[in-house]
Amino acid sequence: MLTGIEEVDWASLGHAYGPADDVPELLRGLGSDDPAEREQALDGMYGAVHHQGDVYDSTLACIPFLLELVADATVQDRGGIVELLTSVGGIDLDGDEEMDELDPDDEEFIPAGNYAMAAAAIAAGADVFLGLIDDPDLEVRLATPCALASLHPDPARVLGLLRERLTIERDTEVRLALVAAVGRIALRHESLHGETVDWLAWLARAAQAPGLRLAALAQLARCAPAEIPDDVVQLVTVLLDEVRTTPPDRPAETPRTAAPTLIGQVRELLEEHSAGRRTPWTEELLRTLHTALDDRVDDRHALLLAQLRSPDWGQRSDAIWLAGGLIRIWRGRYEEVVRLVGEQLSDPEPRLREAATSFLERLFELAAPAADALATRLATGPAAPLGRRGTGDRSGKSAALLALARSGDARAVPLLARALEEHEVRSELLYAVDALGPAALPLAPVLRRRLAEVTLDDRLHERAAPLLFALAAVRGAQALPEVLRVLRGAPPNRREWVREACLRTLAAFGPAAREALPEVRELLGAESAAVSSVAAHTLWSIDGPPEEAVAALEGWLRPGVTCAEWCAAALSLGAIGPAAREAAPALRAGLGSRDLWVRVRSAAALWRAAGEPDAVLPVLLAAWEENRFARVEVAECLAEMGPLAAEAEPVIRAELARRRRHNAREDGAGSHDVHDDEKLLTLCQAALDRMTRRGL
Repeated sequence: MLTGIEEVDWASLGHAYGPADDVPELLRGLGSDDPAEREQALDGMYGAVHHQGDVYDSTLACIPFLLELVADATVQDRGGIVELLTSVGGIDLDGDEEMDELDPDDEEFIPAGNYAMAAAAIAAGADVFLGLIDDPDLEVRLATPCALASLHPDPARVLGLLRERLTIERDTEVRLALVAAVGRIALRHESLHGETVDWLAWLARAAQAPGLRLAALAQLARCAPAEIPDDVVQLVTVLLDEVRTTPPDRPAETPRTAAPTLIGQVRELLEEHSAGRRTPWTEELLRTLHTALDDRVDDRHALLLAQLRSPDWGQRSDAIWLAGGLIRIWRGRYEEVVRLVGEQLSDPEPRLREAATSFLERLFELAAPAADALATRLATGPAAPLGRRGTGDRSGKSAALLALARSGDARAVPLLARALEEHEVRSELLYAVDALGPAALPLAPVLRRRLAEVTLDDRLHERAAPLLFALAAVRGAQALPEVLRVLRGAPPNRREWVREACLRTLAAFGPAAREALPEVRELLGAESAAVSSVAAHTLWSIDGPPEEAVAALEGWLRPGVTCAEWCAAALSLGAIGPAAREAAPALRAGLGSRDLWVRVRSAAALWRAAGEPDAVLPVLLAAWEENRFARVEVAECLAEMGPLAAEAEPVIRAELARRRRHNAREDGAGSHDVHDDEKLLTLCQAALDRMTRRGL
């Protein structure tokens, strides 16, 4: 085994962490009789030789040996090696224009060439996978269909083999892998698309096993969205019910001891996630189906409601995670979905409660239909810390409190007070105080006491900033001595951030913070534009006369300052409003900036300080089209302009009619994305009402 491994000059090759002279040991480890050594070796291959999906010259040198290991029936855990080869060789560069246009001198040329060579090398040896389709090792049979569909150069032959094997294979999860591989072939090979889609449609009707019909329907939706039947929700709901009542075809696996590797930790998490579930494989099928349904939001919504009413807690858990993806991307009326998710908070299954609270804490005001369930959950069950997560208690009470507070429900106030008595408090809970409005005023004394206890060390910003934000939200001016202590005693580490946070809090206190005027005036001359600009706004908030503040801010509106510095000054001038009218000429200069944010913030400040809708509106409308992430700020200004912004009515109506959230991204999401989009909708409706004079 591994013939010729010593003949390779591994030290001259490289991987993610330098010379590849450790690779022979990893390859031998993959063939070890010791399970722990095999897992450590596979972890090392992913960690160095195929780090984050990269292909190095050492990765290419490994391919013959990996194929040899896969072909040797005496080697255990070959399923993991098959998956590794699929990852190394399965990157599809066909039609990638960026790769096609790379110059040989480009630094990306060699990595791109490595991907292509890896695909070619594995394809040349891919016949080895043909013999694994009926391997006695279940894990090998699970991994092989995807490898064949991704790597073998004869897709027609593979398609026939997959379909033939489906008539013989008895394990449900392997059969699902076979169907998924057929779907992959349909997507990768246009010449086989029609034939494959017809077969999937037939299987979705004719298969005896409900799981197989569901898998075929999911792949059909993925490969041919136009073929999705109109009654897809009813079909899937019936199939899920049949799946729920069908006895499993194999006993639950005994979890293996977690190894001190990343692969071992991931496996442990997956095993924990699947434990106790009769059909954990439905999760992936439903995720595939929801992805394929895409903008058929009504169908996806109806399907989620059916899942959330299922007697199977696993299906309800799947629905919660899928609902998170739907709400993050698409606007809609989700009250019933949210209410049903709230009902899961009383379920005895801790993983279901954890999923529900994690979902609800990201909804902010949209979590209101679950407020009663959140309040009940917080009032029942064993006592648990409310102020922090990661305590070992899976009740999710900290997340439930955060969701309740973000929804604006006043029942969160006494619970927040209790959380503030604990040693540590999640910063998110403190940043949620502003959602509670006047109801949060009783929190001022305990917030003051907590700020007084903060040590003036290098972690001051981390500990004090959330408390300062909450004190600003409740206008807790009685905490002025404590705020001044932090402002005066800020250490060098993040000092500017601490000062900025303190100044914002003092601005919220208004005239009640007159004692702070000497410090505020001193900070007008700060080297940091952020600190100086907030100090100017704070000075005006406390003292009233604008001249000194406006003069300081105008000093930042000059050629040569950075965009961030200009924006900081413009924001403060806008906050001062008409009292900053004399800064209008300087702000007008920002309307022609090459930087979008300078233009937007100069325009908004100019409107708030001096009006001038004819100068401001074209800038705002251009920014609206140029950068969707500017739309919240633009809409806020348009709502203030009212009838004077009537020219913006078409874009406002178009935004209100759009179903996709303005900030939706396929490659990730922020914790406030839904909240920000709902804020945009509220502002757009307010702007439209004022434009059409209904709000006057």
